[in-house]
Amino acid sequence: MTLPPPVRIGRQQQSQNNEFDDGPFTFRPATKDGFNATVAIQGPSGSGKTWTGLSIASGLAEGQRFAVIDTERGAAALYVNDLDVAFDTLPMHRFNPRDLQKALAAAAQVGYPVVMVDSLSHFWKGTDGTLDQVSQVADSKYSGNKFAAWKDGGEIQDDMIEALMSYPGHVVATMRASEKWVLEKGSKTPVSKGLLAEQRKGIEFEFGVAAEMDEANRLRFIKSRCPSFRGLVLNQPNGAQDIAKPYLDWLRDGGKEIDTTVWIDAAGDASATADSLLALYRKVEAASALATPLMHPETGQPTSLGAFIKERGTALKNAQQ
Repeated sequence: MTLPPPVRIGRQQQSQNNEFDDGPFTFRPATKDGFNATVAIQGPSGSGKTWTGLSIASGLAEGQRFAVIDTERGAAALYVNDLDVAFDTLPMHRFNPRDLQKALAAAAQVGYPVVMVDSLSHFWKGTDGTLDQVSQVADSKYSGNKFAAWKDGGEIQDDMIEALMSYPGHVVATMRASEKWVLEKGSKTPVSKGLLAEQRKGIEFEFGVAAEMDEANRLRFIKSRCPSFRGLVLNQPNGAQDIAKPYLDWLRDGGKEIDTTVWIDAAGDASATADSLLALYRKVEAASALATPLMHPETGQPTSLGAFIKERGTALKNAQQ
């Protein structure tokens, strides 16, 4: 049996595609540079999470106008006269996770220093949310098999969270939650195990700071990278003073902000070369900023900084051949 000759074009194409993805594993000195605040607040109806989230966002914005992606029928706008900082809202009525990525890209294009999502729960179980996406994919692609459909649905969810965590500014997100009751072995009385957020299990681990609020407007931190908040409980917290300020102080202690617009401008520079874009990609990669959401300057569609750099770099290299 005679084997066909190797297809060299295919190998060259594979090398081009992997040039950006297969970078060297390089250890660098640890630094706080470029880190932004990411805060999640979960709680039942009436616990005060929207107001507290707005107060935190206003403190993080430090006098600048910030953005609210609103899924709660305009609830945030009710507090517009109760804050010292003005904010803009984007009402949303369908909750495809890809639409949140579009909204984040639009906010990044305007340059809002803070974006608040009120609430993130809708993008999980609301109309067209992740759970709906899984059902739709199961019916259209996997003959109703939802277990198989989670391969696609999980990627949609992960892309949304990656875009949220990579927003080039501070992020505040609220989530609806209900009390979780468990019937323990040998007992007939249910035992409360705390609040369960209406989002994918473990969502709180994605944020730098996560807290839950109860009906008494009492806030308890359930996860915090910032040492100031560990084990702390606040009654009727002032989000700007009690949370935003110490969080910013901690981030800025030994760290500096990174302006991602410099990278975006460099990625779109007409004088850029394939080599300069590959070097830029490595720099953005090292800063964990590849997923930074932005609007594609040519198509006007949402994309990521890493994808845009890779697209331009690959096109320029192909043009050289």
